[in-house]
Amino acid sequence: MEEHVRLYIWGDPLPRVRSIEVFRLTLPYGRRPESLLVRLTDHGGMTGWGEVVEPGLDKTWTTLEESLAPALIGLDWEHPEELGRVPGGMAGDMACWDLWARMRGVPLSHALGGSRTSLMATVRIDGDHSPDSLVARVNRQVCGGYAHVTINVRPGWDIEPVRAVRESFPGLAISVDAQCAYTDPEQLAALDHYGVAVIERPFPVSDVSGHAALQRRVSAAVAVEVGSYEELDRFVEARAARAMVLRPARFTSLAEVRRAHDHAVASGWDILCSGGQGTGLARAATVAVASMPGCNLPCDVTQPPRNAQIVAPPVGASGGVIPVPLTQPGLGHVIDESRVRRMASESFAA
Repeated sequence: MEEHVRLYIWGDPLPRVRSIEVFRLTLPYGRRPESLLVRLTDHGGMTGWGEVVEPGLDKTWTTLEESLAPALIGLDWEHPEELGRVPGGMAGDMACWDLWARMRGVPLSHALGGSRTSLMATVRIDGDHSPDSLVARVNRQVCGGYAHVTINVRPGWDIEPVRAVRESFPGLAISVDAQCAYTDPEQLAALDHYGVAVIERPFPVSDVSGHAALQRRVSAAVAVEVGSYEELDRFVEARAARAMVLRPARFTSLAEVRRAHDHAVASGWDILCSGGQGTGLARAATVAVASMPGCNLPCDVTQPPRNAQIVAPPVGASGGVIPVPLTQPGLGHVIDESRVRRMASESFAA
């Protein structure tokens, strides 16, 4: 009660959503994933934006259309955590956080407890035709300023390419992403001979024992990608990894993301953030998350193709470094609303 009175006396406005717009976009790259954007407007005209990106968003679209307006419009709330699970998952929750931070004039990174002003970036490199070709591609990235690379490996394309990169770049920080393609810890244990820092996603997340067996064999940190606090806790209890791939889009809310971050830090784990696809909004939220103190591994936030961007400045790395926007509140980027409307295949307003 005392906190409520303090907020009232100092004049901090309580968010009250007046209207909602939801846009559906088919992104013009890759396998043409879909993006849903949520735009919240409060009674003072302030807006907050959120995004979720994944193939086949019909169920999320229906949930947003049927449930988001009844859950938010006209409701007074002091902090996004009070709202619990916002209908539609991360898109609606992110928009609430963006609106709340903009109303208070603070960057989203600070609202989440972040303190970094820039992030070290990794660059992800897919498999190639030959180890020599891979080395040439790594060389281009190193010349572009990257001090860390993540090589995507798979059974049959792992030991030789990593060995070739290590021999060509003895001092380069290297991680590998196995993309859950392996079944036997022995297949990956040999990578430890080449100074690999992190082995990401070696097995399906259901295989806790496989992760634990690999972590016992290697000095590299085994990193598991989880989508909830409960999943993370199973790995912590089993001592089945030493790092977490923190992809905010896999969680239901930013509060849950922060809770998982805090648990990983308390358990002595390292954390790397990954941004996924999108128009720039989801990536901006990932940058804010990655500014939190426990996110100590290089961040994987690639810049979206120019024809998919709706934010300025664009989100991405330059010279191996990702800036954390601090001069504008909320997500820290200007949204090109006219471009959103041109790109939208359908939309609704409430």
